[in-house]
Amino acid sequence: MKKTTALILTCLAALALCAAPAFAADKHKVFLITMDQMDQHWANMDAGAKKAAAAAGNIDYVWMAPDIKDDAKQIEIVNNAVAAGAEVILIAANGPNAITAALKEADGAGVKIIYVDSPAEFPGVATFATNNKAAGQTAGEVLLKALQGKGVTKGQIGVVSVNAATQSTVDRENGFREAFKGTAFELLPSQYGEGDVARSKDIAGNFIVQGVVGIFGANEGSTVGVGNAIAEDGNQVLGVGFDNSDSIRGLIQSGSLLGAMVQNPDVMGAKGVEAAAAVVGGGYTGEKMVDTGVTVMTKDKL
Repeated sequence: MKKTTALILTCLAALALCAAPAFAADKHKVFLITMDQMDQHWANMDAGAKKAAAAAGNIDYVWMAPDIKDDAKQIEIVNNAVAAGAEVILIAANGPNAITAALKEADGAGVKIIYVDSPAEFPGVATFATNNKAAGQTAGEVLLKALQGKGVTKGQIGVVSVNAATQSTVDRENGFREAFKGTAFELLPSQYGEGDVARSKDIAGNFIVQGVVGIFGANEGSTVGVGNAIAEDGNQVLGVGFDNSDSIRGLIQSGSLLGAMVQNPDVMGAKGVEAAAAVVGGGYTGEKMVDTGVTVMTKDKL
C-alpha cells in the first residue's frame, strides 16, 4: 500500500512539473513603447492594445514610455524591454534614426519589431499608422477653405510642430504645405515645441504677433498650444491641428480652433497587438503598411 501511494505521489509530482512550464509558455511578452506619456493619443493607443491583448488571451502586455519626448530615454526603455524578456516590441519611434541601433540590438536578441504611429529606419514586421502626409494635406484644405470663406486669399501661415526628426509630424507638415501650393499664401518655416503645450503656445503667440492669418498644430500638444494662443488673442486667427482630447474638443467648441484631424490610436494599438499575437503564434502574414484612417473633427461633428 505504501509503495502504491508513493508511486501515485511521484506521478502526480511529475505531472505538476510538466504542466507548470506549459502554462508559463502560453503567455508571450509584448511591450508597447510610445514617444511619451503626455498625450491622450498614447493613452488611447494603450487602451486599444490592452483590449486586444485581453481578447488574445496569451499576451502578457505592458505599456512603457518616457515622461517626455527624449531619444535617450526611449532607447533606455527599449533596452529595458529586451532585458525583461520581450518577444515583440510595438514602438512609436521618436525619430527615424535615433533608436535604430537599439532596435537592431533587440532584433539580434530575437525580438520582433512592429511599428505603431511612427516608424524608424529599421525593418519591422509591419507598420500601423495614419497616412500622415494625406492627413496633413486634409488639414491644410480645411484651413484654406475657411480662410477663403472669410474672403482671405493671401497672408502668412504659421506651422507649430514637434521636431525636425519625428517622421509622422514631418509628413503632416509636408502634406499641410501641399494644400497651399499655387495660392498666394506664404507658409512660414516650421517652429518646434517638442509637443509641449506651453512652448507651443509661445510659438503660436509669436506667429500671431507677426500677423499670421492661420496656424497649424502638428500633434496634440502643438494643437492645444495653438488653440490656447488663439483663444488668448480673442479668436482672431484661424487654427487647425491634430488629435483628439478634452482640451482640443473644448477649443473647437469655443471657436479657438476650426477643427482637428482625429487619428485612430486605439486601432493602431489593437492591430499592433493582433499582429504580435500572430508573430508569436507562428508568423504574421498581413500587410506591411496599414493605414489606420483619420476623420475631420469640427464644431458640428463634436
